[in-house]
Amino acid sequence: MDQVYNLIQQRNAIETLPFVSLHSSNSQLRNLVASLQFRCESLERQYLELQQLLADQALLVNQSNQNIIKSGSGGVSKNEGKLREKIAKLQKDLNEKLRNEVKLAAEAAESSKEISQLNEEKSSHEATIATLNVEIHRCNEIITHLTNELEESKSRTRLAEAQFDGLKDAIRSLQEENEEKSKLNQRLLDETIAEKEKFAEQFNTMNDTIEKLQKENNMLRSLSKMEKSWFGLPKKGILAGAAGLVGGGDAKSKQEPEEESSERQWGVVGAVVPSQPLFTVKAHRDDAASVRYDGTNQNLVATASSDSTIRVWDTGNGQLQASFSGGGSYPMLGVDISGSVICGCGADKTCRVWRYDTKRMIHQLAGHSQKITCVRLFAGEKNIITGSADRSIRIWDISRHIYT
Repeated sequence: MDQVYNLIQQRNAIETLPFVSLHSSNSQLRNLVASLQFRCESLERQYLELQQLLADQALLVNQSNQNIIKSGSGGVSKNEGKLREKIAKLQKDLNEKLRNEVKLAAEAAESSKEISQLNEEKSSHEATIATLNVEIHRCNEIITHLTNELEESKSRTRLAEAQFDGLKDAIRSLQEENEEKSKLNQRLLDETIAEKEKFAEQFNTMNDTIEKLQKENNMLRSLSKMEKSWFGLPKKGILAGAAGLVGGGDAKSKQEPEEESSERQWGVVGAVVPSQPLFTVKAHRDDAASVRYDGTNQNLVATASSDSTIRVWDTGNGQLQASFSGGGSYPMLGVDISGSVICGCGADKTCRVWRYDTKRMIHQLAGHSQKITCVRLFAGEKNIITGSADRSIRIWDISRHIYT
């Protein structure tokens, strides 16, 4: 506000600067008028005094003339000469005073004219001063209004600062509460994950136990069936084979040499269980994270690896059929193949879909907030389901580019 007031004062000083000389000249003219009026008054007094003196002299002359007439001619010549000299001197003084009065009257007329001009200038100056006073009054009103607005702005600023401080305190408290809840949430999440891992470990142990018991149960059922000599097989050979399955090396040592076989058999029909791989392929530079067999009878196997690639192999000859690149250096964690569609997911939080026949990517599905750990194709090759570490499962409609 002080700056605004100073600016207005500077503007007033600049605007009133041309009128300073006028104001000083007006003051000088007023002083001159006062002195001229005083001089005129003094001259008028002198003029009246001279007129009175002239009247007195005329009266004295008349009286002297009458005295001369009365006194006779003897003393006329002497007194008359003195009186005439005195009258001539007075007449000369009177004429001189009259000339001076005429001159003073002319000067007074000229002074009156100058006084009238000065009065007109004074009137114009007074009008200008009145206008300037009005302008100064208006400027003062503006200054008062600006001062009030400045005070109101200061009060609003103080109120806004108080509100801002309150908001900062509220935000700080909310941040502290959020940090506490985040810590609590992280602790609960860690406890939940630990419990789930524990349950998963227990569940896997139970599954292993169940599978082992189921195998033993199936073996016992097969043993009971073989005791009935199905398909006309010798009972002794059947019992020996079952004992070999259940007892391992002890049972095999009890079998007769002529009944030993180089192939492992299962069940009463003599199904051969594979004991060695058909092909051993070095598929990737890094570990293979997932493998899927194509169930559409195309004899294809797809593998996903941490080297960020997905590769398709022929199960008939073990040869590489196609290779697809994933998301840069992110590992590929899941893969699925069905017919002409291959999909793969990885740690880059996306799932890519390729056409096997054209070797071109047709979709890149993004929506998970954490890495995608598994992916499966639905029948018909139109829908895909993905599971992620963000604890969500999403179904994608690749025919319409939407998901739920």
